[in-house]
Amino acid sequence: VQLVESGGGLVQAGGSLRLSCAASLSSGVIFTIGDMRWYRQAPGKQRAMVATIDQSGVPDYATSVQGRFVISRDDAKKTVYLQMDNLKTEDTAGYYCYVDRIGTSRGPRYEYWGQGTQVTVSS
Repeated sequence: VQLVESGGGLVQAGGSLRLSCAASLSSGVIFTIGDMRWYRQAPGKQRAMVATIDQSGVPDYATSVQGRFVISRDDAKKTVYLQMDNLKTEDTAGYYCYVDRIGTSRGPRYEYWGQGTQVTVSS
């Protein structure tokens, strides 16, 4: 299983970015995906959850991004998105997607991380 992120970059404070994370399988078919999450990690800090969305599409957010970020998923595309608006300099970090469970034609697979995408917000 691979999780491939995209959409990071450099943006001024107050701007927007949209991150994507697509799941794929080198051999076989993906049937279902469990909870999908975005984490972030700034230099010198621990990785922290930013947003999560369950299989029913119910989202939850860290307090620091509530009202500014929106997580969504497209199960047909095996993709989770993170729309980030009104970005602040403190949002600067590496952003990582995570999936807790993937149902595949080769059996269930658990706990996968993407490689990360950098988001830098300038003042």
